[in-house]
Amino acid sequence: MTDPISPTGPEVDISRVTGISAGGASGTFEFDLAGHEARRRAEVFAALGDTWDPAAALADETAAQRLLYSSLDADQQATYTMLVAAGVLPAAGRD
Repeated sequence: MTDPISPTGPEVDISRVTGISAGGASGTFEFDLAGHEARRRAEVFAALGDTWDPAAALADETAAQRLLYSSLDADQQATYTMLVAAGVLPAAGRD
């Protein structure tokens, strides 16, 4: 199988069959996704653009999490505390 739009060039072999049994009934099929992953990441960063600020995005995410868990009533607070203790929710972002 070849990938006509692979970042490593057209017509690069990205799959292979190995370990075929004597009768040819079974084998191992390997598919290399490294080129596709590199292309996907490049497209994500291209879509984000030059103005994307990861530090600001993280600060906004932390502020949103803080707002989400603010003003909880007693039952909600108990549930939140239980989920943090169980490791389901992170304790960070909550003051």
